[in-house]
Amino acid sequence: MHIEEIERQPVHQFTEQAYLEYAMYVILDRALPHIGDGLKPVQRRIIYAMANLGLKASSKYKKSARTVGETLGRLHPHGDMACYEAMVLMAQPFSYRYPLIDGQGNWGSNDDPKSFAAMRYTESRLAAFSDLLLSELGQGTVDWQPNFDATMQEPVLLPARLPNILLNGGSGIAVGMATDIPPHNLEEVATACIHLLKHPEATVADLRALIPAPDYPTEAEIITPPADLLKIYETGNGSIRMRATYTSENGDIIITALPHQTSGSKVITQIAAQMIAKKLPLLEDIRDESDHENPVRLVIIPRSNRIDIDSVMTHLFAKTDLEKSFRVNLNMIGLDGRPQVKNLKTILSEWLEYRNQTVRRRLQYHLDKILKRLHILEGLLIAYLNIDDIIAIIRDEDKPKPVLIKTYKLSEVQAEAILELKLRQLAKLEEMKIREEQGKLGKERKTLENTLQAENKLKSLIIKEINSDIKNYGNPRRSPIVEREQAQAFDETTFVPSEPITVVLSTKGWARAAKNHDVDPSSLNYRAGDEFTDAARGRSNQQAVFFDATGRSYSVPAHTLPSARGQGEPLAKRFTPPDGIGFLYVLLGEQDTSYLLTSDAGYGFKVNFGDLYTKNKAGKAILTLPKGAKILPPLLITKADTEHYAVVTSAGYLSIVAVSELPCLPKGKGVKLLNIPAKSQKEREKVVALTLLNPSIDILTLHIGKRHLTLKARDIEAYTLERNRRGQKLPRGFQKVDRLEVIRQAENELFS
Repeated sequence: MHIEEIERQPVHQFTEQAYLEYAMYVILDRALPHIGDGLKPVQRRIIYAMANLGLKASSKYKKSARTVGETLGRLHPHGDMACYEAMVLMAQPFSYRYPLIDGQGNWGSNDDPKSFAAMRYTESRLAAFSDLLLSELGQGTVDWQPNFDATMQEPVLLPARLPNILLNGGSGIAVGMATDIPPHNLEEVATACIHLLKHPEATVADLRALIPAPDYPTEAEIITPPADLLKIYETGNGSIRMRATYTSENGDIIITALPHQTSGSKVITQIAAQMIAKKLPLLEDIRDESDHENPVRLVIIPRSNRIDIDSVMTHLFAKTDLEKSFRVNLNMIGLDGRPQVKNLKTILSEWLEYRNQTVRRRLQYHLDKILKRLHILEGLLIAYLNIDDIIAIIRDEDKPKPVLIKTYKLSEVQAEAILELKLRQLAKLEEMKIREEQGKLGKERKTLENTLQAENKLKSLIIKEINSDIKNYGNPRRSPIVEREQAQAFDETTFVPSEPITVVLSTKGWARAAKNHDVDPSSLNYRAGDEFTDAARGRSNQQAVFFDATGRSYSVPAHTLPSARGQGEPLAKRFTPPDGIGFLYVLLGEQDTSYLLTSDAGYGFKVNFGDLYTKNKAGKAILTLPKGAKILPPLLITKADTEHYAVVTSAGYLSIVAVSELPCLPKGKGVKLLNIPAKSQKEREKVVALTLLNPSIDILTLHIGKRHLTLKARDIEAYTLERNRRGQKLPRGFQKVDRLEVIRQAENELFS
């Protein structure tokens, strides 16, 4: 070969073309089903191979290895296990709504669909339902193509009598696209086809009234709202939600049906894990009593007959696979050979067009056979009317065929039929049989021609055949459609005992929980180089909220913290705060309690404790800090109607303001606690002390080094201002406040 004959092209061009060809192959010849027969190529070839082997529903079973060998050797040169798995799927009654293969042996179980025996052990034949795909195959209904080595012909599609694309559905992953078509009920789909034939203007909503939802091979409930189901059929996308069914028997909960392709053993494992983790103390035991007569029978035993079974099941629906969602993506190869996501009306309309073409081809095939036979009968009749002359020509002529054609104006086919007549067929009665057959075939010809020429008659024939298939193969819906409330899991703290605890936080971010409130956190044992930072008192069934130096909150159930007998555990194991940022404060409280969050820049706001909760390990941004500002200790607001906050700045200003003037926000920077003017000084003015008090009954003490200044009701009133005021300047010598202390006169308790 000369160098000039070698084709050259850029690598990017070659790889792009090669990848596109591969992608189209995967999409069209492997992963997506065709709207005509609802099958992928491997499924179609398996069915056709079994038909060639004579494995009809009425025949004996044959080893599955025989079918796989026939399929691979003559039609589908791919992996044997991939082919066998596709075959198994079509034989599993828990996978296919209408199985195409009747299997004998171990074909897997609902609990483990992959547990089927090897192909050398199992036997199979076609199910009766497969006749809907094969009964019209040899009647000119479909196109044929050479197989992979061009030694035989295989059908491009199978002539499906019903829309198998919806009856059994299918799933697959191609290149850049996927398909998830749920199965449907035969009676409902066939009725919708008839309705669409009679009313071509019908909408998706009209058809959805006849096909209310998919119909899976399980008796679990479909709980997707009707509006969502309609949207799925209008757009071709969405999700179906299924929920297990259960009954009560002698106080026990009996689960009788699981969602499609849900493993009973996995459900038991999920429930048992919650019981071990003490998140389901209402349950005593769970066991699997499934057998041949009861394919699904899971028994859940409550601890007491006073337990509300429905609330327990609602929790299990939310936390286990007893309730599952199934993706719907009605993506398929249409009659134009292109993949597309189609709505319900488009699917049924295209399939009816395919069915119309199939029936037309079948009728034309029979009409052509009748016309050919009538043509031969016409020649035979001429022969019987001129029998003596024709016998003489055959006896006397060396080549009688051309002579017969010329003498009696016969066609090649007629002359050949005359020459092939046997002597016994020359009896006089044969003429009567020919005329009788001509009459019978003439009527059939007229009927076929009328049907092919009249669209209404063709529709009536299709409707008649669909009704016949409903009678032969239809069965009631298995998956009931029920409207249910959304599943709600138990609150994690529902079953946690409410006991007094003290949560202790160390400087290096180690946390622990001590029983009771009489614990002195500073006296606990800390790791080397670590010490006490903050503590909060509350109940064991509350959430513990931690704040870091950036104003982010982190929350965990308080009862999950380790005991204070040890040194606790690092919060870095549970959370992922920003690098180099430590934890400063810990809070405990009820969800509806309020806290005052502030920064030393003089901004703050009220926040509900429930807004501090988060499941995010990276925390939740709550308090936005101005540049260079620090978060101050959060303060619990006990009586928002009478409570005030006292704030002292580094410039020696004191302002006492009603807490009610602050907004309640879920997060943010907040508003000014008092009016700090913007000054061009090197060191900014900031808040140095903050506390809450009730001006009518509390005494406020300002500590300045070893000295202190006490303010009683009349003095406090002088410093009580509106929030937008600057505040009052403290007396000379008392402007460098270290801390504030409140003494409640009525109760004589100390808060600092």
